[in-house]
Amino acid sequence: MNGADSALGALIGSRICHDLISPIGAINNGIELMTMAGGTKGPEMALIEESVGHASARIRFFRLAFGAAGDQMVGRDEAQAVLRDTYGASRLRIGWDAGPAQPRNSVRLAFLGLLCLETALPFGGEVEITARGESWTLRGSGAKLMPDPETWALLAEEEPRAILAPSLVQFALAPAVAREAGRRIETSIGAEEIVLTF
Repeated sequence: MNGADSALGALIGSRICHDLISPIGAINNGIELMTMAGGTKGPEMALIEESVGHASARIRFFRLAFGAAGDQMVGRDEAQAVLRDTYGASRLRIGWDAGPAQPRNSVRLAFLGLLCLETALPFGGEVEITARGESWTLRGSGAKLMPDPETWALLAEEEPRAILAPSLVQFALAPAVAREAGRRIETSIGAEEIVLTF
């Protein structure tokens, strides 16, 4: 994947997220209006409200992970809110220790790395994301790590050698994003911990 492909993919990701967030927000506003108008708050409404909240959180996460980065900064509160809303009800606990604000392209790479770690932690676990200066570390741990060695090897390659399933696209995109930023992803895979650095 070259720089032009990566940039085009990021623009497509941004466009899709932008176009989806408005109707999701409108549904959420409609639910709030129905609740304020005295509508019954039964299990059906609670399910819709929960689903809309989860969809909105995933879109915000995907916008940072797959969207165009630009020169913007992402504040700690925004990053933590996106992670909390996306992973709060999951089996993964996410820690974020990256200072008050970080360049969006660094946050993008961290979120792509998180998606990679998520594939190796199907039974849950913990992911700690830290940044010190320009150095980032993502540390995933869990009792049952299940990394696919062939897929994880893609993070070290210049060009992916195989067509990936859509659920694994982060393994092709992360190295391309790292190269564009003049960085390299390094991985260390142990029995109960995976560490990604860039």
